[in-house]
Amino acid sequence: MRKLLVILLAFGCLSAYAQKGDLRRGNRQFRRGEFPKADISYRKALMQDSTSVAATYNLANTLYREKDMENARRLLDGAKEAAGAETFAADYYYNLGDVAIAQEDWQAAVDALKQSLLLNPGDVKAKENYIYARNKLMEQQQQDQNQQGDGQDNQDQNQQDQNQDQNQDQNQNQDQNQQQDQQNQDQQDQGQQGEAQISPQQAQQMLQAIQQKEKETQEKVDEKKAAALKSRQKEKNW
Repeated sequence: MRKLLVILLAFGCLSAYAQKGDLRRGNRQFRRGEFPKADISYRKALMQDSTSVAATYNLANTLYREKDMENARRLLDGAKEAAGAETFAADYYYNLGDVAIAQEDWQAAVDALKQSLLLNPGDVKAKENYIYARNKLMEQQQQDQNQQGDGQDNQDQNQQDQNQDQNQDQNQNQDQNQQQDQQNQDQQDQGQQGEAQISPQQAQQMLQAIQQKEKETQEKVDEKKAAALKSRQKEKNW
């Protein structure tokens, strides 16, 4: 904020309705770098006249030097309409841009410095700060685009992985179902084969073989009985 001294003196002269004592005292303290004291003096001036553009504006500049950017910006915004009607509106926008730069609010800085240049196109320092803020804003926008692109890529990759997992699960289930169907079919085929191994003709032949075997066994038993009876008859005849 390289224009503070000129602004302070000018506002001190133009604001005859403000309490000159506190306002001028604050200006002297500001020029000496006694910012906490200047802060108090400007607040006293505002207590006397809350509409004082000079006291509001100079207090905002003091808060800027005290690194209280939030309140500095709030006061500058409050003095915006009044400053717009003053001769030093270009300096107001310049200081507002400086506050926005300190807060890394690049869009606000670009907007404020652009207004300052429109009011004072020959301000070299305002041009330098405007270019700096504009470059920072472009970098920020590029980073945001890259982050959005990375986020979309990650989302696409996650979706692809999910699809692959689902396909694998479906293929695995399909393989399991096919294996189970094959096992069931094999068991069914085996049962059919087991039933088909013995035809009615074969069963009849097996039955006849069993009956023949039983007949032969019975004949042998009968032969043994007959032999035993014959032997007993011989003994009786003796």
